[in-house]
Amino acid sequence: MDFLECWRLSFVAAILFFHQFCSSEREAGGLNYRLMQSATSAPAVSYYDYIIVGGGTAGCPLAATLSKNASVLVLERGGSPYGNPNITDLALFGAALSDLSPSSPSQRFISEDGVINARARVLGGGSCLNAGFYTRASTDYVREVGWDERLVNESYQWVEKVVAFEPPMRQWQSAVRDGLVEVGVLPYNGFTYDHIYGTKIGGTIFDQNGQRHTAADLLEYATPTGLTVLLHASVHKVLFTRRRTKSSNSQQETEKSSTRPRAHGVTFRDASGRKHKAYLKNGPKNEIIISAGALGSPQLLMLSGVGPRDHLKAHNITVVLDQPFVGQGMSDNPMNAIFIPSPVPVEVSLIQVVGITHFGGYIEAASGENFAGPRDYGMLSPKIGQFSKLPPKQRTPKAIAEAIDYMNKLDDAAFRGGFILEKIMGPISRGHLELRTRNPKDNPSVTFNYFKENQDIERCVKGIETIEKIIESKSFANYRYDFMSLPTLLNMSASAPVNLLPKHSNTSVSLEQFCRDTVMTIWHYHGGCQVGQVVDQDYKVIGFDALRVIDGSTFNNSPGTNPQATVMMLGRYMGVKMLSERLATDRS
Repeated sequence: MDFLECWRLSFVAAILFFHQFCSSEREAGGLNYRLMQSATSAPAVSYYDYIIVGGGTAGCPLAATLSKNASVLVLERGGSPYGNPNITDLALFGAALSDLSPSSPSQRFISEDGVINARARVLGGGSCLNAGFYTRASTDYVREVGWDERLVNESYQWVEKVVAFEPPMRQWQSAVRDGLVEVGVLPYNGFTYDHIYGTKIGGTIFDQNGQRHTAADLLEYATPTGLTVLLHASVHKVLFTRRRTKSSNSQQETEKSSTRPRAHGVTFRDASGRKHKAYLKNGPKNEIIISAGALGSPQLLMLSGVGPRDHLKAHNITVVLDQPFVGQGMSDNPMNAIFIPSPVPVEVSLIQVVGITHFGGYIEAASGENFAGPRDYGMLSPKIGQFSKLPPKQRTPKAIAEAIDYMNKLDDAAFRGGFILEKIMGPISRGHLELRTRNPKDNPSVTFNYFKENQDIERCVKGIETIEKIIESKSFANYRYDFMSLPTLLNMSASAPVNLLPKHSNTSVSLEQFCRDTVMTIWHYHGGCQVGQVVDQDYKVIGFDALRVIDGSTFNNSPGTNPQATVMMLGRYMGVKMLSERLATDRS
């Protein structure tokens, strides 16, 4: 082999190596990958300006922003989303949600109501698991919360440059869109991220190649030297100290302990169970921020001694502050769906179109099969817990297994079709959260009280009635069998383990009963650390110094038709505000 041939082969090999290296970097998340490390590599004791508990939908944009002018530690209990096709590929939606292993990015929980649900256990949080719909909160919502509208808009735009896209519109979604307009969900607003009444095409976090972009991608904005991200780091407790202040009177000067605690560190364990401590550096603006989600944030506060006194004592937890509102105000937007078999093939799609009604309901749709493997109904699959054949408290593991087995025996034609679903705004019905154990890895007990308030059930009924009109519209004619009326669809038994009305003694079941019996989650639960009760307008935990909660647990109502855009925006929004406060302190 001559010199030129050797040189040519060496050059090609170098190019291939470089391409493979770059590809692996992209697959692993590029810059984000280099920021991450296992918590097993962390020192026993470390110090930072900010400690963020939870690298989720709010935690990642918050960390990226704060890293510009401070040292930031992110403690994420899960692993990396990069390189996992069950997270990144639209065609595999549902695979992560159906994975019940301890290493799954999704941790299943069942509310006391009996509805099967999921919480994220991965860097990027719920944005790694959801159906991808991206939409902003309404301007009324922003004003009611009291946010700075200019900064809110800038923060949304900051997020959207990385994770938001216009979805490709194909036949099924177009038919639902046109049906919504035909039945009077007006005006038609085209493609927009804005939350406005009428019918619109919303954004998606799946790009044109069907690849998911998540909140973890927002770490691209971070200053690498200012950020440390530890994976598989389970935080067990926030540590507090009490300031010592001096008080004086005319007789004498005495020193006494202030009753106001200050957060100054956390304890966490790595994947091997080894204990670590991370502390705040000295500084007036250094803080601990809990961004562990609507279940994790109130749970961690309670484990740290902040919550209802009697409940904490029942778990032998030392009470730092009796705070009866921690864990209160829990809500989950109830979802009810109808499967419509189609006489013609339909595309695979997640949520792309939404009808925002004046009666307080949202109408959305998904279609196609084979998201999480053969014989599946995608985001309405019993494999991921979306099972409406039985009332919630009868949805036992045995019943779900029987439904999956039945589903596996169906003909291919049974999977040809899609769902039209409704979820209600708000909701008004509220519940609560309590500890089951003192282990932060265990799910707390949560009750959502679906349809406890009559207004919620009234909205559900109107939503089902709107779906019926869409199915019967001219726009939707190609995707329905003429002999399948709404009552027929609701009582289907031959072709699918969905839409089955639970058996009652009477032959006719009201839509109110249908709503109660077939309720599922759309994974938009919130509350537990609400503004005005647990945190103030700046998300500082009331009664504490150097402690905030920034995530969906602070919401009184779910923003928009899908909260992920607003949760990501909130992380950026509060990061900018906190940095401004820090710079003002540095100048003074």
